[in-house]
Amino acid sequence: MLWGTTYYTTTTFLIEGHPLLTASLRALPAGLILLCIARRRPRGAWWWKSAVLGLLNIGVFFALLFVAAERLPGGVAAVVGGIQPLLVAVLASRLVSERLSSTVIAAGAGGVVGVALIVLRAQAGLDLIGVAAALLGAVSMAIGVVLTKRWSDGQPPIVTTSWQLVTGGVFLVALTAIIEPLPVNAPTLGNIAGYAYLTLAGTALAYLVWFRGIILLPTRVPAFLGLLSPIVALTIGGIAAGETLTWIQAAGVALVFMSVATVISTTATNRAQLISEVIRVQEDESSR
Repeated sequence: MLWGTTYYTTTTFLIEGHPLLTASLRALPAGLILLCIARRRPRGAWWWKSAVLGLLNIGVFFALLFVAAERLPGGVAAVVGGIQPLLVAVLASRLVSERLSSTVIAAGAGGVVGVALIVLRAQAGLDLIGVAAALLGAVSMAIGVVLTKRWSDGQPPIVTTSWQLVTGGVFLVALTAIIEPLPVNAPTLGNIAGYAYLTLAGTALAYLVWFRGIILLPTRVPAFLGLLSPIVALTIGGIAAGETLTWIQAAGVALVFMSVATVISTTATNRAQLISEVIRVQEDESSR
């Protein structure tokens, strides 16, 4: 839900034409704030793990996300990015031994179609570089999400989140300094408020609960919940502009909710079956 507010905040309050600066101001300050709270440095292998995860989940992902946003209509970028939950489910089945069922695959396909119905327009154009950036961004974060689960090692989420944001933020700051000129005009109070909101709520808090969810839940569950972001963005835009849903958009919203609900219910059912099996085995052993 917090990530769903990003589009409105960016287009309404932030300085236009500086996407890498926006990404840098989201990531690095948020990471430093969480680091001041956690007050723990990486130890051992977490030095390089933090760097790898920070690049995959934050640095490379943010950079590619804004390249896609610059070169594609928002709807096209969102649809391409909508394949991320399915990528996460497939990778998790290989790297962290999570079950991949036909139901999850169907839910992933339904989620992509639902997002397309919500945001895609008939006049939307395709740019190969933009599509490639959106696709690589989805792949980058999908790999990062699964590796975050694989490498959790009992580390508190606030520690792993802070160092991912710091390392990813440093990469983005360097990229901004090389590629993107600074704004000519000084920021307004509205700009400052917008950046503060994105840093504190849209990044620090959102990524903290996101990575905590990845550690505690099967990775496909947080990934599929991410499909709700376009619905939140659509709701905010509708309230701000006084627009109503078309029947196609309403169908897309229903399809996304069905996809998310299917994955959550399937996960709950599998967990209940596993618990029942464990109890049955224990009862058999005690009876013997």
